[in-house]
Amino acid sequence: MDEAGPVMIRINEILDKTAIYLSEAEQALLTKAYVFSAAAHAGQVRLSGEPYLSHPLEVAGLLADMRLDAASIAAGLLHDTVEDTKATVDEVEELFGDDVADIVDGVTKISLIPFESKEEAQAENIRKMILAMANDIRVVLVKLADRLHNMRTLEFQKPYKQARIAQETMDIYAPLANRLGLHRIKTELEDISFKYLKPDVYNQIKTGVDRHRTLDESYIERVISQVKELLRPNHIRARIFGRRKHLWSVFNKMRVQGLTLDQVHDLVAFRVIVENIRECYAVLGLVHSIWKPVPGRFKDYISMPKANMYQSLHTTVVGPDGERIEIQIRTVEMNRLAEEGVAAHWKYKEREKGKFNPKDVERFAWLRQIMDWQRELKDSREFVANLRFDLFQDEVYVFTPKGDVKELPEGGTAVDLAFLIHTAVGEHCAGAKVNGKLVTLETPLKNGDTVEIITDKNRHPNRDWLKFVKTAKARTRIKHFIRTEERVRSISLGREMLEKQGRKDGVNIQKAIKDGSMLAVARELSLPGVEDVLSAVGYSRITPKKVIGRLIPKKEGEEAEAPHAAKAEAPAVTAAESVAGTGKGKPGEGVRIQGVDNVLVRLAQCCNPVPGDPIVGYISRGRGVVVHTHDCPNVPNLESERLIQVNWEGEKEQPYHAGLSILAKNKKGVLGKISLLLAEEGVNIDSGAIHSNVDGTTHLIFRVEVRDSSHLYRTIDKLSRLDAVMAVKRRAVTDDLGVSPEEEEETLGA
Repeated sequence: MDEAGPVMIRINEILDKTAIYLSEAEQALLTKAYVFSAAAHAGQVRLSGEPYLSHPLEVAGLLADMRLDAASIAAGLLHDTVEDTKATVDEVEELFGDDVADIVDGVTKISLIPFESKEEAQAENIRKMILAMANDIRVVLVKLADRLHNMRTLEFQKPYKQARIAQETMDIYAPLANRLGLHRIKTELEDISFKYLKPDVYNQIKTGVDRHRTLDESYIERVISQVKELLRPNHIRARIFGRRKHLWSVFNKMRVQGLTLDQVHDLVAFRVIVENIRECYAVLGLVHSIWKPVPGRFKDYISMPKANMYQSLHTTVVGPDGERIEIQIRTVEMNRLAEEGVAAHWKYKEREKGKFNPKDVERFAWLRQIMDWQRELKDSREFVANLRFDLFQDEVYVFTPKGDVKELPEGGTAVDLAFLIHTAVGEHCAGAKVNGKLVTLETPLKNGDTVEIITDKNRHPNRDWLKFVKTAKARTRIKHFIRTEERVRSISLGREMLEKQGRKDGVNIQKAIKDGSMLAVARELSLPGVEDVLSAVGYSRITPKKVIGRLIPKKEGEEAEAPHAAKAEAPAVTAAESVAGTGKGKPGEGVRIQGVDNVLVRLAQCCNPVPGDPIVGYISRGRGVVVHTHDCPNVPNLESERLIQVNWEGEKEQPYHAGLSILAKNKKGVLGKISLLLAEEGVNIDSGAIHSNVDGTTHLIFRVEVRDSSHLYRTIDKLSRLDAVMAVKRRAVTDDLGVSPEEEEETLGA
């Protein structure tokens, strides 16, 4: 009975808190949940020596303070029963209903998420995963209350666990509370984590803050009293209070701005809350009339709101005893949004310089509206009906066996994940295990799934995969593989067809390939090489007889007719496509193709190159070589493997200067891989610059020397295939190696 006394008092306190807004039936549900939890946890104790039941009671108490509904508080009482006792979700559902069971199940799943990685991108994905897994926001609220009480009792854990749990809280749960507008929970989580992560610094700042004279209660009351006396004769009704800055915030400001504790002037902020905007500016004038404002320390966020729509007047003045104090002046509505609005601190502090995802902003604005409904709706059941939400439902977050989080579009499959991990993994993907069970490749993945890709060197992509993959990378790589495979098959088929026709006409195809006769036929047909002839036959673009006919020795008297025959078989050239020549024109008038003669050459109509312009050749299908200017807007869209080097007759070969913009992941060895590839491709780096971004990416800007556009675009194509490279594009050749606004936008979209 001695142990039961305090426990019953605690449950009674929870019932007292909720009696003002819950019905008798809902109160009875809480009592029933308490009895079930007490029985399930009977005999269990916490590391502190207290009965384990004290933890779910404390969690339920925090949820009651937040004025959440009966299902949330009941789930708080039951949240550890499925994970730590013999109770099951089905049992909870049978006794307490779907809502309570769903919340308990969601909290249990979140508790099982591994947090090994300390990378910021990993932490951000886990935060998104938690929101995506929670079809009901109450799951996240219960989990945050659970984490807060665990942090309050962290002293009983071993030191290595204290550090791990504190880091996990700082990376995942404090920012999550911040996003949901739970300011008090966020600040307490940060301060407790700070205490265990940097105990020496924490104690130093705490001691200094405690000794600071402006934080003395008598000083705070003195300032509040003087402001009240100032406003009374002006008939301004206001609420005034002093708010002590939490220690993690003080340390963060010192670290970011390079300040000492004595230089932090806003250890306490006095807040004046009035009825309307007119009174805000009236209070500002009155405060400045008795205390001298500090130059450069006034901010008008009412007329110029912050990016997160935060509004307030901030001024720092020389107050009583010559101490600098900060005063914030705002309306009741402005204060409500600042304290409880979901986006208030998130957009401004976490996404500096406006680098936030507009889609996320829209979602969290909607969530803020839901938080507003909570204050307006008296019926808790009506409010709960509006709590269903779909944050990040169009994205899926899954684990690799190593514990890394990968983001996929909704409906993403194991094949999408395989190509996301590495192209080679995708190309040899043979199957997948999801949460230890074999599934088909087209099975859509769900949030929180652990996915293991099974590979087989003998397995390759097939066209059916295109029916279910969701990512652009998987689709592109599959199509590339299919095109490559089809070319191999077309070459093999073309060879068979020519050999069959050759046997009929007495032509040995293998001999024709070896002695160069087939290469001569390729040139006659305006094709780059022998394999292209074989492929064209396999695709039925050229008949076997057409090729064999050119390999049969001509009889006397047929030589003069051969050119006419060739012309008759070539596609017609329109008048708009002027012929530049065959490589034998006068110097300065014709076009020379390196290593090739007697090929039909045409000037592109889109850019109309003239002698002297830097040019590049493109091998068209059955229409010879089309010559474009280097800067023709159509060149980047052409297939890089079919671009060739060409020059005007009589023109000397000179290095061609070009600019490259590369967006890559900021990882060890990336710059070395890029430099090595450029060297292997014969690209000389004239100059370069590196710009690191806050999102873990790096912009590499190079001014390079290449032989021509074909050389440039082939290099761009190979650079884009490097795993760490996210985007490559050609940029204008300038002396400025900074990141342009357009490239900045591409960074945001990447």
